[in-house]
Amino acid sequence: MPESLFGTPFIAAPMAGGTSTPSLVQAVHEAGGLGFLAAGYKSPESMAAEIAVARTMGMRFGMNVFVPDPGALSPGPEALARLEAYRAELEPEAARYGVALPPLRLDDDDAWQEKIDALLADPVEVVSFAFGLPGRGVVKSLQKAGSLVITSVTSVQEALAAAEEGPDALIVQHSSAGAHSTAFLEGSLGAPAASTTAELVTQVRSAVGLPLIAAGAIMDSSALRGVLTAGAVAAQIGTALVRTEESAARQVHKDALGDPAFTRTAMTRAFTGRQARSLVNEFVQDHEGAPEGYPAIHHLTAPIRAAASAAGDPHRLNLWAGTGWRHARTGSARDVVTEFLNGL
Repeated sequence: MPESLFGTPFIAAPMAGGTSTPSLVQAVHEAGGLGFLAAGYKSPESMAAEIAVARTMGMRFGMNVFVPDPGALSPGPEALARLEAYRAELEPEAARYGVALPPLRLDDDDAWQEKIDALLADPVEVVSFAFGLPGRGVVKSLQKAGSLVITSVTSVQEALAAAEEGPDALIVQHSSAGAHSTAFLEGSLGAPAASTTAELVTQVRSAVGLPLIAAGAIMDSSALRGVLTAGAVAAQIGTALVRTEESAARQVHKDALGDPAFTRTAMTRAFTGRQARSLVNEFVQDHEGAPEGYPAIHHLTAPIRAAASAAGDPHRLNLWAGTGWRHARTGSARDVVTEFLNGL
């Protein structure tokens, strides 16, 4: 089995919103992988409590943090008008379940500084970042505290910008990956310059000298071998773990990944205001024109999504899925990781 900077070529993606739990990370660890917890949407206190639980379980793990977008915290008049119009568009969705839409929330930076302070005070083995560059000062401070630092990129241009800050490695996310795109430079989310994850890894490897972690449609050992051959030291894998026993994804989400009624995925802003790959359901189809506005739209749709989950309705829920979702399997995450690694 190929070794890497992380001692394993299998890294379990941090899946925010509750899917990634210490139990899932423990299962991945026991099978020879490295799992990540997700700080996104959690309070600093909840993040710290989860770290404490993970430590009592005696496993290796990393923590992922969302980088806030200053522009989203202070939208201009036109952007604000688009958000208000989308809120009005969502009223019938809320009425369907008898829930109320919250007012627009524009002050949520996901407790960025507090989480960084907590990770400096109580360092974890690896810290990864998504949605932007954390800043050279943050990278250096975390490294000085003893953490490896990884930045997520989706293009050669983003990789070059990220490398300037001196992280230890880069996650190279292809557009085939499920859930949110980590793109942060304008144009990076357009027509992909690489048709596959392996091809994107090759492109980025030619531009930067950092260790690379591939992400996107890696659903079996053959795909894992492909990105390792292309030059990645490991792969970050999410969709393949969503249906497992240890995953805390909503059951409606797990069932939808195995439902032949869903036939394709698409990038959508409908649920959170940030492009994310989801199974195409009625909500995705009905709100194709959703504006940018993360995390404001995430907060707007939260009560709709919660009510849909409670009602067992997959058509009003964010069904995050990479393009290889049909190969996601049930059973223990231990077995999934073991199958990946035994096939190398």
